[in-house]
Amino acid sequence: MRGLILAGGRGSRLAADGVETPKALVEVAGRPQLVNLIETFAGLGCDSITCMVRDGISVDLPAPVPAIVRTCRTPSSLHTLVAGLAVVPPGPVFCAMVDTVMPAADWRRLYRGVTQCLDEGAAAALAVTPFVDDELPLYVTRDAQGFATGILDTPPPAGVSLLVTGGVYGLSPVARRLASVAVASLHRMRAFLRLLVELKAPVATVEVPRIIDLDHKSDLEAAERWLAASAKS
Repeated sequence: MRGLILAGGRGSRLAADGVETPKALVEVAGRPQLVNLIETFAGLGCDSITCMVRDGISVDLPAPVPAIVRTCRTPSSLHTLVAGLAVVPPGPVFCAMVDTVMPAADWRRLYRGVTQCLDEGAAAALAVTPFVDDELPLYVTRDAQGFATGILDTPPPAGVSLLVTGGVYGLSPVARRLASVAVASLHRMRAFLRLLVELKAPVATVEVPRIIDLDHKSDLEAAERWLAASAKS
């Protein structure tokens, strides 16, 4: 499994809250978030780790952090994904947005689930969570086998389990090729995920209890409290 971390965004919402540090380098649990994710991916067993970081951000990784850092200036996370896939070695990919925070045990559970889904023939696998704390959540409906049946910008009808995507994706070689083609006409990650479902590609889901996205200063504070409590339990 190849690891890919997407950090091509500007972090404008954090900046608006007075956080001057680029999102990839904000400290969570005492270390830059990018370093946290690299070490998490290495511990999970990724064969290689590639980080796509926005041009202009200086990244000085402590040795012996096992990652390749490439800079980009892309208009969306989908474009950053495709730029990263172009340099990631062949094979399935475990991909995360740089602002994704979970305790170590949930990362391990998610990685095992994604790996199993791809091994069993899924084109892609999405991390989903019932924890909704996002300004623009992306909702997912799924069938009894756990495969996505819809990618929605609005909540599903009453009676349907409320699940949202969590910024972590498993991509098979088939999904990698589709992304490289789709980016010519699509401009958002959610549009690509919706396309996969519409094409009837098997898109599996792996559920975790909670994921925090570091969009605002309050998210940083919540992530610190959550990880500290998880470490004690």
